[in-house]
Amino acid sequence: MPNDDAAGRLAAIHSTIAYGCKLAGRDASDVTLIAVSKMHDADAIRPLIAAGQRVFGENRVQEAADKWPALREETAGIALHLVGQLQSNKAADAVALFDAIHSVDRPSLVSALARAMDAQDRRLPCFVQVNIGDEPQKGGCPVADLPALLSDARAANLPVVGLMCVPPADLEPAPYFALLAKIARDEGLGQLSMGMSGDLETAVRIGATHVRVGTALFGARA
Repeated sequence: MPNDDAAGRLAAIHSTIAYGCKLAGRDASDVTLIAVSKMHDADAIRPLIAAGQRVFGENRVQEAADKWPALREETAGIALHLVGQLQSNKAADAVALFDAIHSVDRPSLVSALARAMDAQDRRLPCFVQVNIGDEPQKGGCPVADLPALLSDARAANLPVVGLMCVPPADLEPAPYFALLAKIARDEGLGQLSMGMSGDLETAVRIGATHVRVGTALFGARA
């Protein structure tokens, strides 16, 4: 992706975020754009870095470990968010590599992350992933189990800052985003990781603080 193409795509996404914020009476600076670079190599990522993007998301620990240390040596100030499912046995690697984790979804992972953070003396902001559409094929904590999981996280001193969701495909996302926002308010959590390339503006209008955008920035994956 040429640099000017990357800059144009990045500007278009920021424009969409700004418009959604304007409709909601929010400040666009309250929304963090996470460029989801999974399955894209360093050569595809560098133009976005050159265009000014500094926050990136990856789905897998190993893929991130393969490409990001070198990219971070080239450019200061990169923040890396884990936005995909995390196996408990990869918790220590994730804590060492990432700056935030969006997919906490079960008690065993809470325990593994808390142990890893204690051992490395690093506290990473975490989002609990909620299976907002109650879809059996998707990761995420069932809505009914969320209070108990948040209680576990607080007891383990895991820094949970908000909730994350992926709404059901092919359905209007607004009711699911609104439900996540209500649950977060009820639980006293201020941050919402929701909204992707296709439903970005809707998510921002409903209160997203972090949006995870891949296709609209990088194009379709092979």
